[in-house]
Amino acid sequence: MLTDRKKWFVKGLRDGIPIMLGYFAVSIALGISARNAGMTAPQATIASALIMASAGQYIGFSIYAANATLLQLIILIAITNLRYILMGAALSQRMPEGTPVSRRILVGTCITDEIFGVTIARPGVPTPWFTFGAIAAAVPMWAAGTAAGISMGNILPDNVVSALSVALFGMFLAVIVPQSRKD
Repeated sequence: MLTDRKKWFVKGLRDGIPIMLGYFAVSIALGISARNAGMTAPQATIASALIMASAGQYIGFSIYAANATLLQLIILIAITNLRYILMGAALSQRMPEGTPVSRRILVGTCITDEIFGVTIARPGVPTPWFTFGAIAAAVPMWAAGTAAGISMGNILPDNVVSALSVALFGMFLAVIVPQSRKD
């Protein structure tokens, strides 16, 4: 059984590599947004390691910059990330019978759009070990890219940082426009 788990974990790692590369690029723009909100590299990196959602983090950084209360911050991030509850529930229902609740919860709390996509696209019943592999590949780069973005924001001239702060919106459009042209 252990070899089967390892096999699926490695497949998840392999399928997580493209996600990892994309996350690094996107999270650099997020790090610049965090820097513009007045956050330090450790603060933003920890936020990226815990939240793993660009829209939720961007809103969180904006709310932080506006000196909103912690309750407002939590409510807005929760509303922004409600879709992950549906994704986690969908994956949980499709996992093999006998999958412990703890593994189902871990998958649900670490799910992102891209990780959900590669997991659900696999033929057959999704195994949590595949998802854990994709998470292990992708999530550390999300946090590292955020830290790199803050560092770049501290080094680059203000006009370049200002231009890069809109990169996150451009990346959202790059994801939405091609699909909307098809449908």
